[in-house]
Amino acid sequence: MAVWLRPVMWGGLILAGGILLLDGITDVLGDWVPAIVVGSGLAWVGLKIWSPAQSSPLVRRKLVSVDSVKTALVEAETVVNQVAAEIAELAAETEVPENHVAVENLRSQLYDILAELKREELRFAVMGGKGVGKTSLTKLLQTSWAADLSQKLQIQDTPALFSAAIDGGSAETQAWQQAKTADVVLFVTDGDLTETQLQAVQTLTRAYRRTLVIFNKQDQYLPKEQAEVFAKICDRLRGMIAAEDVISTATQPRPMKVRQLQADGTVKEWLEEPPAQITPLTDRLTEILLKESQKLILASSLGNVEALKVEATAQLHQIRRDRALPILDRAQWVVAGTAFATPFPAVDLLATAAINAQMVVELSNLYQQKFSLEQGKAIAKTMAELMVKLGIVEISTQAIGMVLKTNVITYVAGGAVQGVSAAYLTRLAGLTLIEYFEKNPTGAVKTDILQTILKNVFQQNQRLTFLQGFVTQAINHLGNTNANSSVNFEEAAIALPIAQQESLQVQPKLETLDMSSETVNQVQETIQETVKELV
Repeated sequence: MAVWLRPVMWGGLILAGGILLLDGITDVLGDWVPAIVVGSGLAWVGLKIWSPAQSSPLVRRKLVSVDSVKTALVEAETVVNQVAAEIAELAAETEVPENHVAVENLRSQLYDILAELKREELRFAVMGGKGVGKTSLTKLLQTSWAADLSQKLQIQDTPALFSAAIDGGSAETQAWQQAKTADVVLFVTDGDLTETQLQAVQTLTRAYRRTLVIFNKQDQYLPKEQAEVFAKICDRLRGMIAAEDVISTATQPRPMKVRQLQADGTVKEWLEEPPAQITPLTDRLTEILLKESQKLILASSLGNVEALKVEATAQLHQIRRDRALPILDRAQWVVAGTAFATPFPAVDLLATAAINAQMVVELSNLYQQKFSLEQGKAIAKTMAELMVKLGIVEISTQAIGMVLKTNVITYVAGGAVQGVSAAYLTRLAGLTLIEYFEKNPTGAVKTDILQTILKNVFQQNQRLTFLQGFVTQAINHLGNTNANSSVNFEEAAIALPIAQQESLQVQPKLETLDMSSETVNQVQETIQETVKELV
């Protein structure tokens, strides 16, 4: 069978099978099914094409404008101001001097970007691995192209990429710093793109850098091989780099042997160096300068603004984590004390959920979500259900029980496993919410995303060494008494029926727990509400 017929044959078989399957479904469910199937397919294709999250670098680059840069600058400034405010609040909470250096650095970057928008000189960076011909290409562009233009240009050769094993990554760091200041990047390769090179090009295009990929040293390949390599490069870059921005060059062509028959019948031979082959590249660069000169500066500025916003957001997340962890610590030890003092499963679950609800509200306020107590209770309940559904409760309780058995601290109590487990689960819930708020700063809480994050958090916090340290810390907290505190967990049992009072194994040693008076009142109210719900 002819090769070209095989795709046709398979396509026909698949189409026929699809029609039969669709026909069978129609017989069972009705004539409206094909319309739904086709409509869903068209909708899926439409979402894939038009969804902003899926837009290619080529589409994003076309959206660059003065307005988009202004909007990004406002957003970045907003985040920087949030960082400054959070640093001040953290300093007030911890009585530690404010870290002005971090904010000043962010503001300095913001001002630099604003100043860069007014410059007239365009900056080019020539990037690539070692030995691909960056230096020779840079010199050729400087002498045989830029020198004849009226436009002010700066063309720099960057240190070699992918050399971390040799110099510890300092050269690569410098190369990326130069790329950050460039408006146009010429990424040079001397063969098909490797996965690492492709990732570097993706990084450049995501940062709105006008990127051209240069297949240099094409003269080292046979004509057929040249075409094959060039086609592979274009294929890998489809949707990322425009086809006209992938260009072949030969900056230092191999010398050619020339033979000439002399008049006396002898043959004279010598090596002749062909001229560099960069005309297609210089023609394309000239066209880009004529059509996109001002937009190049806007695009690189937009990339720098977005990078600044990412940096500021990362600092904001870290500051908020520093403020959130004490909330987690307080909640987990209150829950531990409650579960330890009243190790009755129903009371444990209700009290834990109630206390976790308060933790949810405090975290939401910290992350500018501002949930009500009712919303906090609903989210705490959802978290508890997810932990049971995923088997986290069972797995963690068994693991903590085994750690307690082998713990060098000879502290034996009926509610120790419940207390430590409750504290551990509360910490998982808190860490999950922190990560959720970081990734989803607005909108209603989505259970599917919450579940995914919870799985990841559990995997990160189930190592034996972590559990051993956590158990030791929890036992120390559970064994700590404070005569100035008035939380009496025996009082919680008074409102229960006699039969349930007898089932509670209240530990006299844990009558009190070290906490602030405000937290004491909250815990007392929580326990009373819990007992009422149970009864």
